[in-house]
Amino acid sequence: MHLVQLLLPIYDNEGTPLPRASFAQTRGELIERFGGLTAYTRAPASGVWEAEGGRGRDDLVVYEVMVETLDPEWWVDFRRTLEDRFGQERLVVRAHEARLL
Repeated sequence: MHLVQLLLPIYDNEGTPLPRASFAQTRGELIERFGGLTAYTRAPASGVWEAEGGRGRDDLVVYEVMVETLDPEWWVDFRRTLEDRFGQERLVVRAHEARLL
C-alpha cells in the first residue's frame, strides 16, 4: 500500500488565485481512477524554499490517495499534466509506503 501526496499551489506565479475548476478537475480524475481521495483545503500549507535571487513561497493544498500498487510512470505523466494545468515549472508528487493498522 502507498500513500501518494500531491502538493498543489493555490496561486500562480504572479499571485493570482488559480481557477477552482483546475482543482475540481484534478479531484474528479483522482476519484475516478482511485475511488476516493483526501483533500486538505481548509488550512493551506505554506512551502518555502531558497531560490536563485531570493526565497520562494507557495500556499498549498494537499490531495492524498491510497493505492495498492504504485505505478511510477503513470504518476510522472500525471504530474506533468498537473504542471501544465497549474502553470508550474515543477510540482511535488510524492509516495510513501503505508501500512494500515
